[in-house]
Amino acid sequence: MNNCSVITKPAINLVGLSYCGPFSSFPDEAIRLQSEFLSRKHEFNGETKSAAVYSPYFGNEAFVTYWACYEVAHMDRVPEGMVQFTVPERRYAMVPCTNERIGEGYEQLNVWMHEQRLAKRDKAVSIEIFYVDEHLEEMPVELLIPIED
Repeated sequence: MNNCSVITKPAINLVGLSYCGPFSSFPDEAIRLQSEFLSRKHEFNGETKSAAVYSPYFGNEAFVTYWACYEVAHMDRVPEGMVQFTVPERRYAMVPCTNERIGEGYEQLNVWMHEQRLAKRDKAVSIEIFYVDEHLEEMPVELLIPIED
């Protein structure tokens, strides 16, 4: 668990698509949403800051809201059906993993947070950052859980 850490992430301006629905269908819907989003990358006309896909999310035992977004400076014209918003600067507990091992990453991060006596900031969004590279079988991912100051 020595790959877990606390980081401060500056405010992030994002543009993307969302899914909101039952938690029970979440994993499949998240994959579908990201595929749809990636197929529309050309609509950003090179205005993205990187190829990383940011997926802020918020949920409970019944439903979840999950996003697929690119970080942008600010877009005057957002692609049709997409939304622009800013996640404020925040401190996060973070662990790197891969898209094939997200469940293990969350288990590791939650145990580490408990050991470090870090409390999740309940009203803030968690974020998954996918470092997209179509040449890799497993995509690097960072899992970020907002923590209380």
